[in-house]
Amino acid sequence: MQIAPIALFVYNRPRHVRYCIESLQKNFLADKSELFIFSDGAKDCGQEKNVRSVREYIRNIQGFKRLHIVEQPENKGLASNIISGVTDLVEKYGRVIVLEDDLIVSPWFLTFMNEVLETYKDEENIVNVNGHLLKGKEPFPETFLLSFANSWGWGTWKRGWDLFEPDGKKLLRELEARNLTRKFDFGGAYHFTRMLREQIVGKNNSWAIRWNASIFLKGKLSLNSGRSLVTNIGFDGTGTHCDKYELFTTDLYSGQVKVEKLSLLQENKNAREMLARIYRFDNSYYNKIRVRILNFLHR
Repeated sequence: MQIAPIALFVYNRPRHVRYCIESLQKNFLADKSELFIFSDGAKDCGQEKNVRSVREYIRNIQGFKRLHIVEQPENKGLASNIISGVTDLVEKYGRVIVLEDDLIVSPWFLTFMNEVLETYKDEENIVNVNGHLLKGKEPFPETFLLSFANSWGWGTWKRGWDLFEPDGKKLLRELEARNLTRKFDFGGAYHFTRMLREQIVGKNNSWAIRWNASIFLKGKLSLNSGRSLVTNIGFDGTGTHCDKYELFTTDLYSGQVKVEKLSLLQENKNAREMLARIYRFDNSYYNKIRVRILNFLHR
């Protein structure tokens, strides 16, 4: 099995980076994996100390087949860093596993990602792998297919990343022209189209919403783990867009997710509706009040 390189994007949170690396080091394929760390430069002098601390830590990381560090002299921003870093790696290796610095992964994360990347390497309609899954009341299948990209712990092949469209305006025009905005939003359950509009006007700089829309509009699929092998620890006020209590907190599954090639290579409509119900609850009046109370208590 070809072992995919890992791309890890870091900035100014040394504690988060350390937790992320320590979880990766516990993976069974860590010592067979090449780790590429892309360290963004400081936005201003107030961030220089934390960026320096991150870089001091990552230069001494062990436990991987090979360590590569790319230190940006200036601040590129996460979106630019990810787009260029992923592009470089898929050009050289043909596949990649992607993480950000506030993610904790299961010991079986690399096994799952590599097995999927190998099992589905020749399936043209499958262009992405998702390791993170929202927590719902109902159990998901062991693995399933969706026309949807999750940005927390994912992987792709060159043939998939070649479909990435960086022009948000072009993506939005096509969604609207084909009357697909409601479907893109999981039947109106979540505001993905609004996120794309906000990216266009500069309210966010999300590469992920453009990757999601690129996959969706091409009718391509992502292979998803039925249990979350990734959890996000960025809901502590240190992230750019993260509050403490949000929809995206989930339980980390410590077991192995079995990867067997699905007999039916099409979107799992039941799984899509299950995700829609989770999104819909998050947007409900009751839950918004609950989140406000929890945030107040946390403060």
